[in-house]
Amino acid sequence: MDVLGIDEISYGADDLAGCKTFFLDWGLALIEEGADALVFESLNGCRVIVRRSDDPALPPAFEAGPTLREVVWGVSSQEVLERFRGIVAALPQPVDTPDRIGCTDPNGMAVRFQVSKKRDIEVECAQMNTWSHRPRMNQRSPSYERAHPIEVGHVVFFVSDVKACEAFYCDHFGFVPSDRYPGRGAFLRCANVGGHHDLFLLQTPDRKVGLNHVAFTVRDIHEVFGGGMHISRQGWDTQLGPGRHPVSSAYFWYFRNPAGGLIEYYADEDQLDEQWEAREFEPGPTVFAEWAIDGGIDGHTRRQRDAKAPEGKFLTDKTKS
Repeated sequence: MDVLGIDEISYGADDLAGCKTFFLDWGLALIEEGADALVFESLNGCRVIVRRSDDPALPPAFEAGPTLREVVWGVSSQEVLERFRGIVAALPQPVDTPDRIGCTDPNGMAVRFQVSKKRDIEVECAQMNTWSHRPRMNQRSPSYERAHPIEVGHVVFFVSDVKACEAFYCDHFGFVPSDRYPGRGAFLRCANVGGHHDLFLLQTPDRKVGLNHVAFTVRDIHEVFGGGMHISRQGWDTQLGPGRHPVSSAYFWYFRNPAGGLIEYYADEDQLDEQWEAREFEPGPTVFAEWAIDGGIDGHTRRQRDAKAPEGKFLTDKTKS
């Protein structure tokens, strides 16, 4: 396996104070802070960097306003990095340093590679009892007051040419198609064996270019709920969720991100290997979400935002007149 996943992302933003508050609420650890940059880490050491939009250390933006400016993919060994070094030399805007190499993809996103710096970790996750398999005995499922994301699991971009972008990642760096919206979207994973997608490329009718969202992996569905309700209590706005994606089976909750685009908690995506055959779907609301709550769940009432909470002590109590 050559590419292991996302090691680091960098945003260009305007409100660093707001971004600091948001990513701390999101559950990341702030490991460096300066006047012009913030560096956060997830549980396994995946880094999220926020710099001022006009910081010359950032690659050029592919859209106006706060947005993602760079994606660093972790590779499995120095040998892979050296092999990729020869590949990127022939691609647009090559970057070559001893520890990191890169180029620019057809959509204008700065793509970098380094030997992965993420840490192997062990986390305790919920087990789900089904009719035929009941591993959780004499034990309750966990609940979470907030989330602590494990890593950046995937990124999603609006692209002007989905076929060109898919070919770029697959032909040069070994990404593998998982599923497609014909002529409209491509779900790609880093290697044959892995989660449903590490990268999703979406071509809209107007062929706009930009960031759709960055997704953070959490332990299980319960952490999706706990993390989402904490973010809601802190006053951040839900875009959609919680809900479930039929294409990847993942549970999700999307929020608006002051650093640009949307941001997602997700868990329980499908795991695929070389026997998987990419499917084709026509995009539509029921393909995107099997179910979803518009506006999110209020972190205080634990019900849909703006819904009236029941007045009785128990749901079965009748309101007394």
